[in-house]
Amino acid sequence: MPTLKGHEKAAIMLSYVGEETASEILKALDKETIEKITSALSELKTLKKEEMQAVLNEIKKSIDEGAVSIGGKDYVKRILYRGLGDENAEEVIESAKRSNPLDKLNTVDTRLIVKFLSGEHPQTTAFVLSLLEPKKSAEVLSELPEHLKGDVAMRISNLENIPDEALKEIEEVLKTQLSIGESRGRKVDGVKTVADILNNAAKETEQTILELIEEQEPSRAESIRSLMFVFDDLASIDDRGMQALLKEISTNDLSLALKTASDELKDKIFRNMSKRAVQILKEEIESMGPVRVSDVETAQQNIVKVARKLEEEGKIIIAGKGEEELIV
Repeated sequence: MPTLKGHEKAAIMLSYVGEETASEILKALDKETIEKITSALSELKTLKKEEMQAVLNEIKKSIDEGAVSIGGKDYVKRILYRGLGDENAEEVIESAKRSNPLDKLNTVDTRLIVKFLSGEHPQTTAFVLSLLEPKKSAEVLSELPEHLKGDVAMRISNLENIPDEALKEIEEVLKTQLSIGESRGRKVDGVKTVADILNNAAKETEQTILELIEEQEPSRAESIRSLMFVFDDLASIDDRGMQALLKEISTNDLSLALKTASDELKDKIFRNMSKRAVQILKEEIESMGPVRVSDVETAQQNIVKVARKLEEEGKIIIAGKGEEELIV
């Protein structure tokens, strides 16, 4: 029996518990996990008894003898619509349809990707990082040798599209090393891709990359900076937008994030909270004592992600850094 991945096992389990229970379970999952399970459910048809039994044994369940009908597009739609509502279900289904084999790189261990790229040309590395999610790209970029970081980032910023031939060459290696399937050429906005990557990178990596790019092309570095969005930029949100943001973030993230926030941003946040809430928050910050810089940066990135999501949904407006334009 082939080894099943976590989301494939989850898909089998959801099929077993029925639509109503499956819908309730889906409500508690994050979007990324739901998308993976959706894809797995769509692909599964039937499983042999021993395959089903092996999965159910892991969650200490038992099943009747015989084959079990699994998944299918209609089943996927029914449980998603029941569990998530029409709009969210449609979004997840469409996202699953767009899933591309190379997107699976995002689930590969960062160290394996770095090892794979160690013997590749910097241009190939740039292609691969442009295909990854910004957070994963930032992790890989931070692990690359120092002399490659700026070169790779510059190459990404110059990308406009990735030719079919280049992807096929990459896939040939991925098929043997990481078991990734084939894909098609893609258009890339290189400057925005670098900005997104650096938004997810540690401060040290961000500064190093920008300095290296600035040495070669100051105007390109400025273009990247103009598209970047950092925690202190939240001060540009209007009061109504700030109130909407504060409803969506955890107190723990907020108290950690404010440890190094600018006075302007602190005043903006406190002004949009009740006096009692501000008092509690300040007391929590003071009682924390020393905290790791990495924890503060993680909390700030979590809040930035929420802000960008709300901005994309049109619920808040975030002004560009020192410009009239909006961050999209």
